[in-house]
Amino acid sequence: MKQQPVEILITNDDGYTSKGINFLANLLEEYGNVTVVAPEVVQSGMSAALSMGRTLRLEKKSQTVGNHGNSITVYSLTGTPVDCIKMAMNKFFKAGGSETVEQDPTDRGYKPHIIFSGINHGSNASIASLYSGTLGAAAEGAIYGVKSVGLSINTHHPDPDFTQIEPHLRKIIANAMDQELPQGVYLNVNFPAVPAEEIKGIKIAKQGNGMWHKEFEQRKDPYGRHYYWMTGNFKDLEQNPENNGDHNLMDQGYITIVPHKIDTTCYATMEQLENGWEL
Repeated sequence: MKQQPVEILITNDDGYTSKGINFLANLLEEYGNVTVVAPEVVQSGMSAALSMGRTLRLEKKSQTVGNHGNSITVYSLTGTPVDCIKMAMNKFFKAGGSETVEQDPTDRGYKPHIIFSGINHGSNASIASLYSGTLGAAAEGAIYGVKSVGLSINTHHPDPDFTQIEPHLRKIIANAMDQELPQGVYLNVNFPAVPAEEIKGIKIAKQGNGMWHKEFEQRKDPYGRHYYWMTGNFKDLEQNPENNGDHNLMDQGYITIVPHKIDTTCYATMEQLENGWEL
């Protein structure tokens, strides 16, 4: 029986034309067929947002064969990163259906082997992981039961040098391709934007503790009317310097990997409520 090719799904929140997603797609073609379904325009900060009550348009942008003989097929979608995962899983993969259902010509198989979201231009460490469209897409992949990994680099430059992180990224990809994750767990990987010689290594880390403050800047438009522009300053709230969060480790020159869970229940508080509340 002929072995099915490895199928890889990629999305992001920077849009299908970003350098990060195209660099990643070409790198992953070494491992199998790559399907890119990414937003038509930038969708940063969308977290797990869905496009409810409006039409979505999916457009095939290109289909090429890479250096290793696998295909790279790129689609744009007029929606959020989570929309992109849902669209891909329902249109190009059998998201929850039976494997005995007759295949549509566009089907890549029952499920992709793995989902990557990124490479995002900008850090998604610490509290940014809650707002991130990159991580929202990775979480959506985990909901579908697919291994999912979010990738980000700590710079908003539109043309960053990814070659400095490539050896480490290849190591992470190889591990992610081969190793299983528990159900409902996805990974958040952040790379420092420093020269290759300043990268100290890779650390498994916890989500850093921090928040933004002074989040809006008041400005005036040409007519003298006030408007507000979201900016904000990050405030580090880590209490224990011996147990640094991912954002601090990244500032020190480490690549960080944080495992996140779909289940956000606080079980200790469940017990506290059951024992202490009179219901």
